Amino acid sequence: MSERGSPPASMAIGLTGNPEVLILGKGYLLGKNRTMPSTPDFSPNTDELVANNSQFVANFRDAGLALAPRRHLAVVACMDSRMDIFQMLGLAHGDAHIIRNAGGVVTDDVIRSLVVSQRLLNTQEIILIHHTNCGLQTISDDGFKKQIEDDCGIRPSWAIEAFTDPYDSVRQSMNRLGHSPFVIFKDHIRGFVYDVETGQLLEVDSDSRHVP
Repeated sequence: MSERGSPPASMAIGLTGNPEVLILGKGYLLGKNRTMPSTPDFSPNTDELVANNSQFVANFRDAGLALAPRRHLAVVACMDSRMDIFQMLGLAHGDAHIIRNAGGVVTDDVIRSLVVSQRLLNTQEIILIHHTNCGLQTISDDGFKKQIEDDCGIRPSWAIEAFTDPYDSVRQSMNRLGHSPFVIFKDHIRGFVYDVETGQLLEVDSDSRHVP
């Protein structure tokens, strides 16, 4: 075993001229990308969507919108395909920045986007939206990372940000915003859980331990 109990490794130069590390006893190469074949129920969408864009262009009405969001608003939400953020909030194009990721959690990259949104484009209000029946409720960080490591030989350095309760996860994200020195407008931060069965937004109280 190598340092920290890892399987022994052997260094070699791959066909690309880049070094590859063979993990002995497991048979996989670090530095060699792995790909999976498409599943039988998948067919590519891009050609159809690009064709749809032609109709969109023919009816385009958004020319001349300002770069900065009209409502000075940024929304951080989950990437879930059941949530149409503009529709659920009654927003129009140009009203707000929409920042989305798995879970809608506040990560370093979300902070990066919010800093640009606030400092460069003058947004001053943040709405967080998680939802019921989220995929991140079905896994654990350690378990999911172990699956990835077993599959490709590298354990991710980034957090999965799995959670069991979306309300607690919203509070955690609100706390992160409240404590970030980079987020400068903090007077108007509110969090919600979207019910995917009813379409209702349910407001989440902030954690009193973190309220100034």
